[in-house]
Amino acid sequence: MSHQEVPLSVFQSLPKTDLHVHLDGSLRLETMLELAEQDGVRLPATTAEGLHDAIGVGRNCGSLEEYLRGFAITLSVMQTEQSLSRIAYELAQDAHRENVRYMEVRYSPMLHTQRDMKLTQVVEAVLDGLTRATENLGIRSSVILCGIRNISPESSYEMAKLAVAYKGRGVVGYDLAGAEEDHPPKRHKEAFELVRNNNVNCTIHAGEAYGPESIAQAIHDCGAHRIGHGCRLIEDGDLLHYVNDHRVPLECCPSSNVQTGAVRDLESHPLKLYFDLGLRVTINTDNRLITDTTVSRELWLVHTKMGVSFPDMRSMVLSGFKSAFLPFHEKRALMRRAAEELAQYADDGTRLPAVGPEPESRRVGNDAGDAPAAADKPN
Repeated sequence: MSHQEVPLSVFQSLPKTDLHVHLDGSLRLETMLELAEQDGVRLPATTAEGLHDAIGVGRNCGSLEEYLRGFAITLSVMQTEQSLSRIAYELAQDAHRENVRYMEVRYSPMLHTQRDMKLTQVVEAVLDGLTRATENLGIRSSVILCGIRNISPESSYEMAKLAVAYKGRGVVGYDLAGAEEDHPPKRHKEAFELVRNNNVNCTIHAGEAYGPESIAQAIHDCGAHRIGHGCRLIEDGDLLHYVNDHRVPLECCPSSNVQTGAVRDLESHPLKLYFDLGLRVTINTDNRLITDTTVSRELWLVHTKMGVSFPDMRSMVLSGFKSAFLPFHEKRALMRRAAEELAQYADDGTRLPAVGPEPESRRVGNDAGDAPAAADKPN
């Protein structure tokens, strides 16, 4: 490798975002065991080690459908207001410990009604946990509500109505998740028309378990503002350039993509090529528990396994702030602070002494080729 490797500890110290993280894939094993005992839920194991194996934590599954099987276990302990609030708080707490400054937590409320909770109760329980984390820890979090593509367009529309109802109250976006193959985004077009007509941001899982046509539908038929994963965008050069020209951010989750078989290994992930071509690339966890990862670890793996230089890693980190579903002025304030902190690190990852204004050559810019001062312009 041509560049000097920067240790994981440096990435842990950087200000970061996590724009693609699923609540029901990011629990603590110990919490699952406690909630199961509290709520009378029978789990496939009674120890953290056994639960780890039953869920398939960190295991390469070979397909998205197989990867999703573990969620049936996690969801079983996420059916009360108390459990949802606690799990949301703990997720924010775990993110805060690695210096994540802003997080967008996604989940589908309809999957949490097995004990007859109202959809509004589900949303408000999660918002309660995230709000308490903001008050106690300082980490800022928002919510993205999901439709599930393999359930029904009608249920997706219900989730879209919920996203509209909670716009400005903690919900900042709408997503389409679930099994991708044989469940094209365009079947859920009405849900996306509803959220877009109400000026709600939207992102869609696309180009992970199915080809670039899934990404094309997400953008052209559903109006997605961001794309979740997008591994297979590389298969359509014309669409790739369209995504680049229109600055559609990619929510990349490298380790998860290996687990689901979307890519063979980290070394063959197209993420570095996307970045080199100028696409706006963000690095995310997807599922902290099931993928057994953190944002810091994902960044470090991109750096060490894909050979992305530390200066380019700083730009990817800043792209996370640029791509947040936040109002312009709030986003700009977060970006300015993050850019200032990122500029305190030299190109080899060492911390620079605080001796006045940062030299122009070391300031962190926007995407590849953008002006250094672009932190003021979340374009």
